This record gives sequence, C-alpha cells and structure tokens, in this order.
Amino acid sequence: MGAEGAGMETKETVRMPPQTLTLSDAMRIRFKGVLDAVAGFLNRLGLMPNTVTLAALLGNFFAAVLLAYGRFLEGGILVLIMGALDSIDGSMARLRGERSDFGAFADSVSDRYSELAIFGALLLYYVQRGDNLMVVATFLATAGSVLVPYVRAKAEAVGFNAKGGLMGRFERYLVLAPSLILSAPWLGIVLIAVLGNLTALQRVYSVRRQARGG
Repeated sequence: MGAEGAGMETKETVRMPPQTLTLSDAMRIRFKGVLDAVAGFLNRLGLMPNTVTLAALLGNFFAAVLLAYGRFLEGGILVLIMGALDSIDGSMARLRGERSDFGAFADSVSDRYSELAIFGALLLYYVQRGDNLMVVATFLATAGSVLVPYVRAKAEAVGFNAKGGLMGRFERYLVLAPSLILSAPWLGIVLIAVLGNLTALQRVYSVRRQARGG
C-alpha cells in the first residue's frame, strides 16, 4: 500500500512524538523479504516504480467498473491484486536508490483516486438499486477513507504525528476486498464507514493532545 500522505518538513517537527507503528508498517516489516524479492524481480524486468503505481491505479479503475455492475467477485479479486501490487512500488524505488518525496506524493494521490473510484462505483451500484441505507453507508465509508489520510497529512504538515488509528489504508483493503469476494460488500462498507471515521476522529484527538502538550 502507498503512504497515506507525506507531511512537509517544518521547523515544528521537533514536537512530533515517536511514530506509531501501524498494521501496514508491521506487515511491511514482517514481509520485507518477500516484498524486496518481488520488487527486485520487477526492477530486473526494467519496470519503473511509477509504472507499477500507474498499473495499480488503472487496475483499480477497471475493478470499479466491475463493481458498478455488481460483479463483486471479479472486482474484489482485482482490488486484492491491485492492493498487493501497490505495496511494491515503494520497495522498487528503495532498491533502485530512487526514493523521492515526489514519488511518495504521487503514490498517495494515486491511492486516493483508487479509493474514490472503488467507493464511487459502489455508491453508483446502490443508487441504481434504490438502496438508500447503503447509499448513506457508502458515502460515510468514502468520507472516512478520504479523511483518515487527510488528517494525517495536514497534521504532519504543521509538525504533529497523526499516524495511528484503527482503520488505515491497509486495514481498509483487508476489510473491503474479502467482503467483495464473498459478495457481502455491505459488511466491508459498514465497517469502514464506522471505523474509518472513528480513526479520523482518533487522529484529530491525538493532534489536539499534542497541541496541548499532552
């Protein structure tokens, strides 16, 4: 998975407490050997990290089309594959010695477009079915998915740490993809709607405590 948002370095960064280890971070550490092996293979094929980022984005767009038509199994499998692919580009750049702030920025923007496409497709599906309850739930899930990385990026831009919480990007994939594959998208959507917004509020509260010196 790509970074949720890179905060800008400022003179205030000294205020930031030690970084919280998210599930995504833990999984990257746990499977670093596997990620590096795949990333090294793709590098040897001559692929660029940005090419992999773009491929994951286009794959998610295609998955969104499938989801809009209610083809949850195929769409869910594609979302799962693209999520795995999207976790490789950063490792590729690191192994090539080409990590850059712009690469992290572009990856984060790509992640947001992917999530908006997926949730937008699900929203369209439920609008067409006239399922107003799921329309609201999908809207809330979309809001949570956007606000979680936004709060982090905004906090880091002014020198605070807002990385923790229950529902980061990796967790959202971990919840949504299986629910789609099992043709139970409502379950993943409702969980993300609740936990995603709780995570955003968690991060806001964390920043508030840091601002007050707590």
